[in-house]
Formats: sequence, structure tokens, C-alpha cells
Amino acid sequence: MAERVYPRLVAARLRGQASYRASFALLCVVSALSQLVELAVILIVFTRVSALGGFSVDEVILMYALAGVAFGIADMVAGQLDELPTYIRTGTFDVLLLRPLSTLAQVMTSDLHLRKVGRTVASAAALVYALAHNDIAWSPLTAPLVVVAPLSGAVIFSAVWVISCAVCFWLVDGQELANSVTYGSGAFTSYPATVYGPWLRRFFAFVVPGAFVAYYPALALLGRPDPLGGHALLGWASPLVAAVTAVVAGLVWRFAVRHYRGTGS
Repeated sequence: MAERVYPRLVAARLRGQASYRASFALLCVVSALSQLVELAVILIVFTRVSALGGFSVDEVILMYALAGVAFGIADMVAGQLDELPTYIRTGTFDVLLLRPLSTLAQVMTSDLHLRKVGRTVASAAALVYALAHNDIAWSPLTAPLVVVAPLSGAVIFSAVWVISCAVCFWLVDGQELANSVTYGSGAFTSYPATVYGPWLRRFFAFVVPGAFVAYYPALALLGRPDPLGGHALLGWASPLVAAVTAVVAGLVWRFAVRHYRGTGS
């Protein structure tokens, strides 16, 4: 049943947004420009320095682009979880529990923001530029990594979104805490891990596995050793990390829903 319902729900949402073509196009452009502003910040930094954390401007753009594509996809898929506190406060989540469908899937398909595709397109364009201007260590393994790394990163970001937003079942006003993890990890992954202090690096690299979104895959693509001493195999670990993170997210969400007592309790 769910296999037929969810595609129809998603298709209906997308048709509804695409029907207002001028508005949709304008919102996509705004989304793309907001992403390019982050790239402009990186370029401005490099007007003052020749390297950032031991990496050149083109190498940093590669990390920025991998992270941007991954976060853009995750934002379209899981960004609706930002509305979870409202669902809980208003009692809307109680309605979701009455339906014979996954509550997580219902929230994630509740209002897909197709306009966010502009962020992904802008990041993809930056990725094309970075691949052309870096000395990529092309091989039968690194070529698929260009596609696998952003998709794995999107799964990691989506899982982090689920886990952080699940906190709102206990802290109804915990959205700012959740945002500090989701959007904070998105900002972290746009730069080399070497620019951060040890505590922040350990938290966003391994507790929130942001380093596996762009930093380690970029090292594998560039054929560079990790300045922090990490093993070379970490550059290929993104799919495994994504799978583990997704399983953990599913378990956390299931636990949170089971212990949810409703708005009036």
C-alpha cells in the first residue's frame, strides 16, 4: 500500500509547486543565489590567503561542491522535519499516528520544497568546475565516487536531520538545538576539517559524521593523504557510514515515537 501512496503524494506536491511556473522559477533562482553566496565567501577568504587548512582554492571548492549537492538533496527530502515542533504543539502529529503509514515518511513527504533544487543545481555546477580544475586521480574507483559521495552525503545529512529533530519529542521547543546540528554540520562540511579546532573537528567529523560527506571523499578524489593522519580507506567509507547512520536514525525515530504521549499528556 505504502509503495503506491508515497509516490502519488510526492507527485501531487511537485505538480502543485510546478503549476506556478514564474514563482517556481524565481524561487529556484533565489535558492541558487543563496548557495552561490556561500561560494563567494570562500573566494573572498582566498583573496587574503593562498591556502586554507593546507588546501588550495580549487580543492576547497571541490569540498564545498560535494557538500552542497549532498545538503541540497537532503534539504529537499528531509527539510520538512523542521516543522515537527509545530506538528507536536498543534496535535497534528497525533493525526499521523492514526494513519496506517510510517510517521517519518508522512512528515518527510508533507511539503516537499522543489524550489530548493536551485541550491543543488548551483552546487552541481561548482562541482563540474572543481572536477575540471583539480588534478583528480581518475580510476575505475574514483569515477563512481563523484556520484556515490554526494548521494551518501545526502543520506548522512537526512539521517542527522531525523536524529536531531527527534529531540523535539522531548524538547518541544528544541528546534534551535536541532538546527545547530543540521545546518551547522552543513556549514562544517563546506570547509576542510583541518581548519577547525580538535573538539569541534571530532564532534562534527565523527559524532555527526560530516567529514564523510565531502572531506574524506575529496581526499580520495585528489589522491591526497589526510593531513590529520586518517587512513586512506576513510575516503571510500561514505556509503557504509551513510548506511549505519540511516539505521541509527530509524531506531532513534522509532524509539521517540513509541515514547510519545500526545499533546495533552
